[in-house]
Amino acid sequence: MFSPYRFSLLALPLLTAGCAGFSIDQSTAELNRQFPQQTQGELQLARDSSQAQALRQQADTLLSTPLSQHDAVRLALWNSPAIQSWLAQHWGDGSRLAQQGRIANPLLNLERSQLAGELEIARSLSVGLLDLLSLPRRQQVSAAQLQQAQLQFSQQVLQHITQLRLAWVRAVAAQQSLEYAQQVNEAAEAGAELARRMRTAGNFSALQAARQQSFSADATARLTEARQAQTASREALVRLLGLDADQAQVLQLPAHLPDLPAQPLAPEQIASQLLQNRLDVRIAAAALHTAAQRQGLQLLQGWTDIELSVKRDTVFAAAAESGTAAGARVKRGLGLSISLPFFDQGQLQRDAMRADTLAASYQLENSLRQGASQLRERYAAYYSSYEIARHHRDVMLPLKRQIAEQNMLRYNGMLISVFELLGSSREQIEGVLAAIQANQQFWIADAELQASLLGAGSPTALRPASRAATSSDVAH
Repeated sequence: MFSPYRFSLLALPLLTAGCAGFSIDQSTAELNRQFPQQTQGELQLARDSSQAQALRQQADTLLSTPLSQHDAVRLALWNSPAIQSWLAQHWGDGSRLAQQGRIANPLLNLERSQLAGELEIARSLSVGLLDLLSLPRRQQVSAAQLQQAQLQFSQQVLQHITQLRLAWVRAVAAQQSLEYAQQVNEAAEAGAELARRMRTAGNFSALQAARQQSFSADATARLTEARQAQTASREALVRLLGLDADQAQVLQLPAHLPDLPAQPLAPEQIASQLLQNRLDVRIAAAALHTAAQRQGLQLLQGWTDIELSVKRDTVFAAAAESGTAAGARVKRGLGLSISLPFFDQGQLQRDAMRADTLAASYQLENSLRQGASQLRERYAAYYSSYEIARHHRDVMLPLKRQIAEQNMLRYNGMLISVFELLGSSREQIEGVLAAIQANQQFWIADAELQASLLGAGSPTALRPASRAATSSDVAH
């Protein structure tokens, strides 16, 4: 004989199996574990004001000294409201995706009716039978979507870190270039002033004086451009760090960019990196897995729905209205509701699912090919920029310095004029500026190469971390 109690015991494991959740702490810990060099284990969500204040104090401590590139990443992870916003959004998206893998709540129906002196009370507990049968598959879909969301969130954070590293390089190089642009301007102003005096004394032609004035005007314009570039690059860094006005005022940067490494990365080191480990490739693979899981779920749920009900009806005779239990009859049974696929057999939904799976498979292949090409391009840029920067350091700058020293000796021997000496000084400073730009390009290429190795260098690869659940995803 059927027992509703026994049925509830059989259904209990299925009901509790759908209670998987999502932990933002575990998610951030996993990201810190997979990318320790990028996040330095510092990514965390400040859930309340006390945690936010603790992170603010750590950020203020870092701002008390010149900010290295390493510390700039830590500062952004502690201080940036944009990153905290992404963390909170990821928490919400993950919770919603985990919810899709849970079983729908059962439906309790209560009815009371009276006819010909009889009172009938009907009770039924209904669950979606296909909902129960598809629970394992829906949990697989939910897990696949969570994995895809985790990878996309990781890519978003690593892209921000890459942009931050690039902004730090540009800000330090702009500050360093501004210092040398000021020296060029001072030398040009000194030459222009001396030319004016000599022209007044009649010892200089109008053409010679105009040339010195032209040098000075050009140096002044370049100094203005350098100041604007320094301000713009610094503010870009401030935005990525998430600094407020008070923090921006105390921000200090190193006096110069790091020195070039002794040797560039060898091609073998790049080739040893598995392309499949790139985030964009892993995201495409996760999207294909999700589409395949969702397609399998649709094959089961796309054409009908079945609802199972456990019923218990109690019929009281007219005497029961006085409060006695005499004449009560109990009816028990099962009910089955089936959605008849007369108008919609789910063919279009199944076609859409197959199309999504096919598109995801092609997207995975495209990500592999694009990733391989991008990696080759980024390494070529990295290696050539290293060679150029090293050429400036080892060849160009020593030659400029040697020329300046020889011109100083010639000036002391009264073989050249002071204007030629000033011109030589300007050329040496411009050589230093060119070396700074070459050094900047190397560190930019280095950051882009590291991002390419991780698959975090292409913003177009970013997709929404989650999407709204549809009837084809979750058929509750």
